[in-house]
Amino acid sequence: MTLRIGFLLSHPIQYYAPVFRALADLCDLTVFFAHRQTPEQQARAGFGVAFDWDVDLLSGYRSKFLDNRARRPSTDRFLGCNTPDIAGEISRGRFDGFVVPGWALLSYLQAVRAGRRAGVPVFVRGDSQLASRRGTAAFKLAKAMAFSCLLRRFDGYLYVGQRNREYLLHYGARADRLFFSPHCVDNEAFRAASEAARSALAGRKRCILFVGKLVERKRPIDVLRAAAVFRRNHGDIDVAFAGTGELETALRREAATLELPVIFHGFVNQSALPAVYAAADVVVLPSDGRETWGLVVNEAMACGVPAVVSDAVGCGPDLVEGGATGAVFPLGDIGAMARAIETAISLPTETTRRLLAERTAIYSPRRAAQGIIEATATLAARPPIESEKR
Repeated sequence: MTLRIGFLLSHPIQYYAPVFRALADLCDLTVFFAHRQTPEQQARAGFGVAFDWDVDLLSGYRSKFLDNRARRPSTDRFLGCNTPDIAGEISRGRFDGFVVPGWALLSYLQAVRAGRRAGVPVFVRGDSQLASRRGTAAFKLAKAMAFSCLLRRFDGYLYVGQRNREYLLHYGARADRLFFSPHCVDNEAFRAASEAARSALAGRKRCILFVGKLVERKRPIDVLRAAAVFRRNHGDIDVAFAGTGELETALRREAATLELPVIFHGFVNQSALPAVYAAADVVVLPSDGRETWGLVVNEAMACGVPAVVSDAVGCGPDLVEGGATGAVFPLGDIGAMARAIETAISLPTETTRRLLAERTAIYSPRRAAQGIIEATATLAARPPIESEKR
C-alpha cells in the first residue's frame, strides 16, 4: 500500500525541496505552504538583500499554497501564518501521517489540532538543541513545562541529529516514537557543480571560508582573528566571506587592522555556491548555541571541503569527526580555532573527500525521506496512545 503523507511548511525553502522530491518517490506526498515569501521579506529575514532563490523549489512533488489570513503575513512572527483551511485539507486528505517543522507558527498548531481531530498521526521535525537554551532558571522551568506539554500533542518525532534527539528526550518525547530523518542538502548537485568549478582552479592560495549571515550569533569576527593567528604560525592564507549582514562594516575594519587578505562575496545564491566552496580548503562555522544545526557544513562536505565548527554548533557531533572530516574547537577560543583550522587544512585530500562522501551519504535527502516513511508506517500500525491524544 502506498502511504499518503502531508507536510506543512511556512514557505518554499531550498533545503526542503530535495527532501520533498525524494519523499515523493516513496509515497503519495502533498506539501502545503502557509505563505508566499517576497524578495523583500527574504532581505528582512537576515539575508540583507532582496532576492529570489535561483534554483527550482517546487518541481518534483505536489504542492499547494494555502490562504494566509494573517493581518501581517510573514514567516518570522507566530501570527504571521494563519491558515485555517489546513483543517479541511487534512480532514479530506486521508493522510497516513502529517509532518510539521515545529510550533513557531499558528499554522503549525492549526495542523496539529486538525490531525488530532481527524485521527491522523502528526510528526514534528525540527532541529532545536539544548545548547541554545537561554534565560533565568524560572524561565527555563516555564519553558520546560510548556515544551513538554506541546510535545505531548505530537504522535511521533523526527530527529535530524544527535543533539536534536537529546533535546526531544529532555522535554519528554518517548524513545520508541523517535525516528531519524537527518538534516541534509542536495548532495549530488553540490558535488557535481563543485567538481566542475574545481577543475578550473589553479595556483590559488589556501583559503578559509565562512558562509552565512554576518550576524553576532555566528561570530564571523572570530574567523578573522583565528586566521591572523594561523598566518603568523603557518604563512599566507586568504579568508572569504559569502553572505551579508549587520557586521560587514566591522569585519572590513577588523580585516584592515589585522592586514588580512579578505574576499567579501556578498550574498551568493544557490547555483553559485558550489564554486565558492570549491575555492576553499576549509569552511569555518564558529557560531554559538543558537546555530541549532549549520547546513552550510552539509553543503561544504558535499563539495569535498572539511569543516571547523565550535562545540556549540548543532551538527558537530554528527558531521565533524576530528582528524577525519574536520575539527571542533571550544566556543570563543581563538587559539584553539586556529589549531583546528590547521588540523583541517592538513588532512589528506583524497582520503578526506572519501570520508566526507561517506558521511554525506547518511545525511542525504533519500535518508531523510526514508525516516519519514519509517515513522509513518510504524505509527500507522499502532493504536494511538489515548493519554497523548486528549
